[in-house]
Formats: sequence, structure tokens, C-alpha cells
Amino acid sequence: MNLFYREFGTGDPLIILHGLYGSSDNWVSIAHALEAHFRVILVDQRNHGQSPHSNDHNYKLLSSDLNEFCDRLCLPKVILIGHSMGGKTAMQLTADYPEMVKSLIVVDIAPWGHLENVETLNILKEHRKIIEGLSSIPLKSLSSRNQADELLSKWVPQDHVRQFLLKNLKREIDGTFSWKLNLTAISNNLEHLMDGVAIDSTKYKITIKSLFIKGEQSNYIPQNKVNDLKDFFPNSEIVEISGAGHWVHAEKPKEFISKILRFLKS
Repeated sequence: MNLFYREFGTGDPLIILHGLYGSSDNWVSIAHALEAHFRVILVDQRNHGQSPHSNDHNYKLLSSDLNEFCDRLCLPKVILIGHSMGGKTAMQLTADYPEMVKSLIVVDIAPWGHLENVETLNILKEHRKIIEGLSSIPLKSLSSRNQADELLSKWVPQDHVRQFLLKNLKREIDGTFSWKLNLTAISNNLEHLMDGVAIDSTKYKITIKSLFIKGEQSNYIPQNKVNDLKDFFPNSEIVEISGAGHWVHAEKPKEFISKILRFLKS
């Protein structure tokens, strides 16, 4: 799959992978903060941003897409940063092609699935509600982004989350609107996206130097399971950013950049 990407700076290649409903565009300010140190490459994963759409969407495919992308750009070894869905893609690539990864940074996501208990099942319900809300917007008769925001507010009350989601709304040349996201594929594959990474921690440990960044107010890595990350990634460090939720990089960018640079320079 011919993934769309943006590139900044020079140096060791550092690939950043966005999360669900995101795109490379969301990470431009972070790329600018890192471009003095690295060749920063922001990738749109399949069914997101400006990359191609597909009916299939799971972490093995996303890992294969990224492997193909690195081959295309002749990148033999990379630093990986992945947020949420992108974090699982990064972990899957590290498991599938460990020789390609120099170091790994995973932002507010864990390798296990989110279909195991009531707390994590609530995450699936939240995503179903978001998809239902986005799908309910009548694109053919939509007159403005403000109207879309008003309609979506019935499903997603948080203003900052709606603004993030509505970045996927694209106005066509004829004035009509469309989604950059492949909502149908995401909806049909949502359980796959809530699955864990295909790593058997009883048989295989990922020893690559890794950093997990957790938002203090996020439940994507439950506090009582933080130490379980070592079962998969024994050579890992786990840090928490105070006052941050799931979108750590957007909520606390200075702290986020500081922890990344400290880890990569250590």
C-alpha cells in the first residue's frame, strides 16, 4: 500500500504513527519540535488521512504496510513513535521485524486487547458512539463545518474531541463534504483494532529499548497493569505525564517532547 507521508529535518529516521481517527497532520507541531535532531517522517496509516482505503484493517496489515513503506524509502532501521492505534502498529512491527527497529516509543496504549473487562469494554462503546455520530452526519446536505459540529455534539459532548474528529471532514471542489476516513472499514474492523498485538509473551520477549508514555488521566493503560508491560517488553521504561489524558502529545506537548528527547539521548 502506497502510504502518504510528510517529512521534516535530517538525521536518524524517526517515524511517527497517529492513532485512530488521526492523521499525519495532527503531528506536524511535534515534528517541528524534533526536526533539529532527527529526520521525522509522519505517516498516514491505511483508511486515514491521504492514504489509500481498504476493506481490511488489522495490526498485522498495518505492520506489513509500514514494512513496505520503509522498504520504499530505503530505511533499514528506524526509531518508532506510535500513539494509540499507531502504538499498536509500532509494537506489531517491532515483533514482526525486530531488525528494523532501533528504539520504540509507545504513547498511551498497551499491547493487550481492550475487550477483557468492563473498564476496557467501555472504550469500545465510546468508539462505537463516535463512529455512529460521524456516520449520522448527512454529508450530501451538509452546509458547513459548524453545522457538522452542532450535529456531532449530540454524540460527542467534548468540544476538543469533536474538533479533532472534524479535521477528517473534507470539502470537495463542488462544495459538498466527504470523509477522509474510511468509516465503513473502521466500523467493520473495530473489534480488530481493540485486539491486542500478536505477541505471545510466554514465548517471545521484545528486548528492544522501549519507552511507554502514559497519560495520568487515561485508562488505556490501567494503573494496576502497568507492571505487566515488562512481560512483553523487559527492556522498557514507563513514564506518566501528569494532568494528561489519552491525547498526551496534544495536551502536554512540552512535557511529551522532553521525555522523548531524554529517552532517545540516554
